[in-house]
Amino acid sequence: MLMTSLDGKRFAEMIISGANNLSANAIRVDALNVFPVPDGDTGTNMNLSMTSGAKEVQKNVQDHIGHVASAFAKGLLMGARGNSGVILSQLFRGFGKFIESKETITSLEFAAALEAGVDSAYKAVMKPVEGTILTVAKDAAKQALQTAKKHNDLILVMEETVKEAKASLNRTPELLPVLKEVGVVDSGGQGLVCVYEGFLAELKGEPVNSAPEVPSMTELVSAEHHKSVQGFMNTEDIKFGYCTEIMVKLDKEKLRKHPFSEEQFRNDLSHYGDSLLVISDDELVKVHVHSETPGEVLSYGQKYGSLIKIKIENMREQHSSIVEKTHNTLNTDLPPEEKKEFGIVTVSMGEGIAELFKSIGASTVIEGGQTMNPSTEDLLKSIKAANASKVFILPNNKNIIMAAEQAAEVADEEVIVIPSKTVPQGMTALLAFNPSMSMEENIKSMNQALQHVKSGQITYAVRDTNIDGITINKNDFMGILDGKIVETNQDVILAAKGLLQKMLDEDAEILTILYGEDVQNEQLNKLVEFVHENYGDIEVEVHNGKQPIYSYIFAVE
Repeated sequence: MLMTSLDGKRFAEMIISGANNLSANAIRVDALNVFPVPDGDTGTNMNLSMTSGAKEVQKNVQDHIGHVASAFAKGLLMGARGNSGVILSQLFRGFGKFIESKETITSLEFAAALEAGVDSAYKAVMKPVEGTILTVAKDAAKQALQTAKKHNDLILVMEETVKEAKASLNRTPELLPVLKEVGVVDSGGQGLVCVYEGFLAELKGEPVNSAPEVPSMTELVSAEHHKSVQGFMNTEDIKFGYCTEIMVKLDKEKLRKHPFSEEQFRNDLSHYGDSLLVISDDELVKVHVHSETPGEVLSYGQKYGSLIKIKIENMREQHSSIVEKTHNTLNTDLPPEEKKEFGIVTVSMGEGIAELFKSIGASTVIEGGQTMNPSTEDLLKSIKAANASKVFILPNNKNIIMAAEQAAEVADEEVIVIPSKTVPQGMTALLAFNPSMSMEENIKSMNQALQHVKSGQITYAVRDTNIDGITINKNDFMGILDGKIVETNQDVILAAKGLLQKMLDEDAEILTILYGEDVQNEQLNKLVEFVHENYGDIEVEVHNGKQPIYSYIFAVE
């Protein structure tokens, strides 16, 4: 079937298909990751970035393809993680800008938009390296343009784009010696191929063909050499150990003192490390850099505005963990793992919230909550499991603070309790932790972070009661703001809307929604639409917390 034009609704389906295919192959992409640092997270980061973009598209499905592409670019930018994730966001940011005014596009416009995306991505990278996702994107876009000049069929253009992307991917070891040495193709390039394969599958109305098999981690280990693809490098050879990502919301007052220039900003940050990417618009600056001094990167960003997102990952820890797991498949008689300097123990309710805590740096997560508080013994076991000389505990519930303090007193390690009373407080405190700072500096920073977040919860009443002048009937839904009941309603959505109206004010910038195991998608969508319609300037992040008892947990910063 000939397809000569593409509208927003069909493009949205392509994006969702691309995201799903990347998600299905994320572990395989992780296994290929050796450049720029063999930390084994390219697939994970690209998947999180693409998922963020797809979620934004799902909230903005419409016929106008320019508007859908803009929503996709925004979602990718806000969720971009890691080197390849940020580059992916730039590929589709340039793509979106090229077609932002168009209701539908032709095959030639589609190909030209791919090329515009490549231009945008190359400009964002301080020192572009060939043999990476950049090369795969460039070669694929070039082929798309050549095909589109001769044929007006979008499906044919996408077929040739995927074909060339795969061919370019297979050539990456010839361009990047480290890939050839280890015997793999570029992981970021493989991730992009997965996205393009998903696009093509949707256009053809076919299931996605399985990507070429990437060996499992066990298969990548040779019994003779005891190493995985990440094992080609020694952990101590990693020059810049912290993958540092920040998002700066530009501040007019600060800009008077420090006028913003993306070029100057990028040049200044280049002194702090490598693998630098900088993206900016009129309001935000997104930074990715591998640095040995992440604190200096944060301080530099603060000269221009407020830090609204921070992610710092110890790549040496990631790398050594991968190598150790691989080695363990062959040698179970290993010496005890060396203690880390810092560990973080946090309490969670719900599988989704637990995974979220782990993703932002928690060493161990204890299952607990309103109806199942962990004991002092449980906390002591988790302190040991953190395997660190200095351990922070985030109780995330006022009823757990005392047990945490008791555990801190008897533990052999140096243990500090950060008295977080809610999950949002725990998340904010954890994000404030900086491994490059001292124990004292982190204590101060994490405690201060508790004051900068509002915590809201929606749960139900188990009996009739009257509190603070509010009459509550059994099975009513209650809105709790920082520990105080401020809203009640028989309808969960009305209770949630009422609570959000009390939480969201002119100072609010970010709303995080953790939805529980009883929440339906239709109900969640209504709530998100309410926020977008009434508080358009607020950034909304949604996570499936899978928590019991609480239909919603809100964090407002």
